[in-house]
Amino acid sequence: MMELWVVLFVVFGAFFLLIVQFSYSNRMRKGRWRERFQREWGTIPDREYDYTELDKISRYFYYNLKKGRIPEPYIDDITWNDLDMDSIYAYVNHTRSSPGEEYLYYLLRTPVTEQGKLDERERLMKFFQTHEKERLDLELCFAEIGCTRKFAISDYVDLLLTLKKESNMLHYLAIGTIPVGLILMTILPAGIGFLIMIALLVFDIVQYYKRKGEIDPYLTTFGHIMKMLDASKELSEFGIDEIQKYTQQIENARKKFHKFKRGAFILMSGRRATGSLTDMVLDLIRMMTHIDLLKFNSMLEEVKKYVEDIDILVENIGFLDAMISAASFRESLPIHGIPEFITTEKAFVEIHDVYHPMIPDPVANSISENRSVLLTGSNASGKSTFLKTIAINAVISQSLNTCIATSYKASFFQIYSSMALKDNLQGNESYYIVEIKSLKRILGHAEEKLPMLCFVDEVLRGTNTLERISASSQILKSLVRDNVLCFAATHDLELTQILENDYSNYHFQEEIRDNDVLFNYQLYRGRAVSRNAIKLLNIIGYDKDIIENAEWTAAHFLETGEWSL
Repeated sequence: MMELWVVLFVVFGAFFLLIVQFSYSNRMRKGRWRERFQREWGTIPDREYDYTELDKISRYFYYNLKKGRIPEPYIDDITWNDLDMDSIYAYVNHTRSSPGEEYLYYLLRTPVTEQGKLDERERLMKFFQTHEKERLDLELCFAEIGCTRKFAISDYVDLLLTLKKESNMLHYLAIGTIPVGLILMTILPAGIGFLIMIALLVFDIVQYYKRKGEIDPYLTTFGHIMKMLDASKELSEFGIDEIQKYTQQIENARKKFHKFKRGAFILMSGRRATGSLTDMVLDLIRMMTHIDLLKFNSMLEEVKKYVEDIDILVENIGFLDAMISAASFRESLPIHGIPEFITTEKAFVEIHDVYHPMIPDPVANSISENRSVLLTGSNASGKSTFLKTIAINAVISQSLNTCIATSYKASFFQIYSSMALKDNLQGNESYYIVEIKSLKRILGHAEEKLPMLCFVDEVLRGTNTLERISASSQILKSLVRDNVLCFAATHDLELTQILENDYSNYHFQEEIRDNDVLFNYQLYRGRAVSRNAIKLLNIIGYDKDIIENAEWTAAHFLETGEWSL
């Protein structure tokens, strides 16, 4: 009797020590996370993304777009790529979970046109900026969910929805073969009964691994849903009044997955083999009884039944995680402001000390306009960067309620651009065809009631000078409307004269000093007056004959209107 008590004491003691060790390790891990999250708050994220990661993160946006849940206007692919918004996203992203990183991307692709939504985002960001403990508690909770690797959550759920539910009959038969085999072993001669039993077990195991291989890719989805459900419970237990609106929706959705979670360890605990005796015994039981496959079918049925509630979990968890990230981004900016939006019949923008967030020691500029803008200046003087700066500020102002400037006052805009285009080799389209299609989409949206802010860099650069100036002047003229504010950069000074009654002229300039080109990147009113392209040839070291003849040719054309070598 004493020996039995000793064995029980050793077993329970070992079990208690394992629990203590796990609890201690978990507490230490969370402590390290908390310290790291404190250090990273208000800093620029130090993370590099490859194409696969960014493509995965974007899937939630495209998933909702495919479902028809995103009405226009949203930031289309051309504008997103023109503004290099992947880099801006990486600069902003401090999220801790897949729902968070996917929803932050979604927010940047869908600028809002309602003040109420921005006011709510502002309320949450201010709360996270001023309540460190609650913010860190939430970050730790989101970090427990973690990030998926190859696919977005929406992709995983879509895969589950396409998976047909398998009949459980084969799995019930697998369970039945055990007692049947044992009975046969007792009533048949020993050798025959044993062989039949082995044959039945081999059949069960073969069928088991066949189905197991089919469902294994889907277990990642179940695992992530389980993590979201665990985090959802913890979020509700925090009792943070300021986010109750979201935790209540999360809790309501979580409760529907009670059957999904019950007994899920039978399926999920077999995902990572540790080589322990316990795992070996459990694996043997699974192979012979198929109980994990039965549980998979049950969980699959629950997911299909409550797929909309999974969307609710992703949306609310992702939104809170994204708002913490947006608040951290705001803290990282040396200068920022709260945008002010005014509804007027005529589109306008008034922005002071605006700068590009990713340029070291940027030069800030200001502009106030209620009509479109023509921007001139030499190459590398700052035209394209200024266009992107205004556009990025508009996107972030209407999505994260933060302007990268001392002040930003404007209409609510739909935002489009035609800037960094490329030949479409797969579609066998030249640069010019790609360009005119891009511009046509802008003209199509200009018909809409919502004010438009659009950006065009080097209008129709893909064709000859004569047709470029005549066609581009007409295209830009057609954008002269009360509800459109167009920022267009050009080297064609003729456009500044043709459109001077409809467009305000601004320019950037440079200075050539000591055989070097100096740019101050300051915005000036009026059209550019200097022509330094030929002088730059001299600085680079071109032959003097080329330079002198080029200057003569240019002067001759200005005097006579004719080209001559």
